[in-house]
Amino acid sequence: MSDTQTPQTQQRILITSALPYINGVKHLGNLAGSMLPADVYARVMRLLGHDVLYICATDEHGTPAELAAAEAGITVKAYCDQMHEAQRESGAAFDLSYDWFGRSSSPATAALTQSFSSTLEKNGLIEARISKQVYSNADGRYLPDRYVEGTCPNCAFEAARGDQCDNCGKLLDPIDLIDPYSSVSGSHDVEIRETEHLYLKQSDMSDRLRGWVNEQTSWPALATSIALKWLDEGLLDRSITRDLDWGIPVVDVEGNPRPGFDGKVYYVWFDAPIAYIGATQDWAAETGGEWEKWWRTDKGADETTYVQFMGKDNVAFHTLSFPTTLMGSGEPWKLVDTLKAFNWVTWYGGKFSTSSKRGVFMDQAIALAPSDTWRWHLMANAPEGSDAAFTWEEFQSSVNSDLANVLGNFVNRITKYTASKFDAAVPDGGEAGEDEAWVVDEVNTRLALMVSYFEAREFRKALSEMRAIWAAGNEYLTRAAPWTHYKTDVDQAAVGVRMGLNLAALFGIIAQPIIPNAADNILDALGIPDKHRGWSGFKGWETGLPVGLRITSPDVLFAKIEDDEVAAWTAQFGGGGPVE
Repeated sequence: MSDTQTPQTQQRILITSALPYINGVKHLGNLAGSMLPADVYARVMRLLGHDVLYICATDEHGTPAELAAAEAGITVKAYCDQMHEAQRESGAAFDLSYDWFGRSSSPATAALTQSFSSTLEKNGLIEARISKQVYSNADGRYLPDRYVEGTCPNCAFEAARGDQCDNCGKLLDPIDLIDPYSSVSGSHDVEIRETEHLYLKQSDMSDRLRGWVNEQTSWPALATSIALKWLDEGLLDRSITRDLDWGIPVVDVEGNPRPGFDGKVYYVWFDAPIAYIGATQDWAAETGGEWEKWWRTDKGADETTYVQFMGKDNVAFHTLSFPTTLMGSGEPWKLVDTLKAFNWVTWYGGKFSTSSKRGVFMDQAIALAPSDTWRWHLMANAPEGSDAAFTWEEFQSSVNSDLANVLGNFVNRITKYTASKFDAAVPDGGEAGEDEAWVVDEVNTRLALMVSYFEAREFRKALSEMRAIWAAGNEYLTRAAPWTHYKTDVDQAAVGVRMGLNLAALFGIIAQPIIPNAADNILDALGIPDKHRGWSGFKGWETGLPVGLRITSPDVLFAKIEDDEVAAWTAQFGGGGPVE
């Protein structure tokens, strides 16, 4: 097997995944649309020997945090403290390999946000404007974003929120809602009042943004089309403050508290992307790392490749709003080089929803089946070209067919047979022949494709090749049939067993980014040290295990999912209704 070593063309790769919002443990759609693919990509890049930094954080500002805290009967800070820890734990349960999982409420992000605001205002890209907002007489307060609900003017959905309709996905202004009411008190005693807010003048950056978007050659079509659609429709200036108590205080052009803005804070979509930088600063403060080489092009970040992962609903903010902030500052900030945008994972005809408690959530999923099974299924069916429907039956099929039968059964057969007939050691004897030449050629061809697909962030194709490699191993054992040859030609049987064990080792090595626990179990059973688990080169894998190496047979790698379990889960979670 290959040593873990620095490749000749080592890259410095910064990876961020869209910040999971603080209003509850995330559902499988959130996991599949940003955090998990970012983790898989980070693991692959590390195995290839690159210098990787994977940053994420909880997104803790905005109306949903205040509403959830009020519902829980605790302060917003206490609620965010609890939910940050819950999300950290759920991420660990799914083996998400963050280098740093921070918080958008950190002092570093607050300081950066205020600094960007002052700089952008100096550069003429932020200005104060009088705008109209919904005001609740019953609550004695303005109702920003999700504090107001009503009927969507676009699709007539009667439970649309003030910032976005969950039914049609259209971004909304609260004053556009038909028959609006307070989501705090339920009161319809509301009116439209004038209030002052800061606006980011995105329209002034339209031409520059369009030129930059058109220069991008490695973005998926989904991301480019969304960005250009917004530009073609006319990029609007965006309010970056809200009438809320929880958040980052608003400052003036000199960085001092802004007069007349008591009870106002920066809007979550202004400060949330800035938290990528703030979280990196927090990582550096904790680890002694150098944050500037990842983010400042005058400090080495021009040699960094920056890759973002997100769902399609976040594309406009990452391709237009955040770049407006970075470019508009006039400072040498690193812009994204490539991004991977995902469609939805759907739940029985509709979207997963945290606020509506619709679907299966990470803490629930991990109680049903091991993390490896979810990781495999979600990435093998990643919503790349279109939305991907989740069903219990397809989850069962992925686990039973791909993991238990194709991979698990292969490893179990070859290791147990080695223990039974060859004293649990890699055997000597015999010469490789036609069957061995076939499997080496087949596997090498698919290995090259698999790696190229991972590097291009085409996860479904990469996992299809991985499964095909496992299947080739099974076909090889059928062809070589060492258990048949053992009766008449032990040396010929040894050839098949030796190749089978080397295949098992290779299977474990390539599986590490997707199913890390099972991969470790395989590699531990075969006695492969950490330094030989890298992807720096697969040449010679077929003879990687030394003759005489002692091996063990791992415990069952994957338990099959039974029909009665599927029936029970379907009954528990229903066909798309709210989860209790």
